[in-house]
Amino acid sequence: MTLSPTRLIAPLVVGLIGLTLWTLTVDVLGIGTFFLPGPGEVVTALGESWAPIRAAFWVTAANALWGLAVGGVLGVALAGVAATTRLFDGMLGPLVAIIAVIPIVAIAPLLYTMLGTDQETPRRIIGAIAAFVPVFVNTLRGLRQTTPLQRDLMRTYAAGPVQRFRTVTLPVAVPYTLTGLRLAGSLAVISALVAEYFGGVNNGLGSAIKNAATSNHARAFAYVGGAIVLGLLVFALTAALERLARRAYPSGESR
Repeated sequence: MTLSPTRLIAPLVVGLIGLTLWTLTVDVLGIGTFFLPGPGEVVTALGESWAPIRAAFWVTAANALWGLAVGGVLGVALAGVAATTRLFDGMLGPLVAIIAVIPIVAIAPLLYTMLGTDQETPRRIIGAIAAFVPVFVNTLRGLRQTTPLQRDLMRTYAAGPVQRFRTVTLPVAVPYTLTGLRLAGSLAVISALVAEYFGGVNNGLGSAIKNAATSNHARAFAYVGGAIVLGLLVFALTAALERLARRAYPSGESR
């Protein structure tokens, strides 16, 4: 699928309008740098702090991707169990509901206390928790999309469980799983940033934003820009995987 010129130009136009309004707001209202730095000051801070921003970027990226991978695998595996066993479905439903409402700001200090403030593991666990829920919910929905007519037809053809899964269930479920993965990617990045902000080693983007916000707002905005780039990259990666899946399994496209 090719992108139309409109889809490419529209975000650029919105970005330019946003930068223009940002610049006018700072210049016309005379807002101090400590309150809101202008785009030029942020770009200057970005150039001056490029090395530490890049180092923090990779730390946060690793935490987010670890969380996304672990949460995604657990989400798919447990959704498969829930789809095939009613007992586990009834047990996992309330558990997933509880996990979905766990406040990151509350659990992050607890994990640091339990596992140590010098470890990256608490941040990755938080990322995995955030990624697990959308992957589980969407995968479970996809696994349940096959109709009784489709199942009866496969039985008529004397298809075994493996063949039924490969030819009917999997093509329908994969796009749903990748839709959940796309949502989970953004949540994993945000969760990793929040976990870094609230403690642990001062080596990620979240920690850098917290430290810079007390002394240099332009630098803090530069770190925020790094976090935005990371979120966009993860979103683009998962969206590309979802698009490939829909091409491979057009019958399973979300509806």
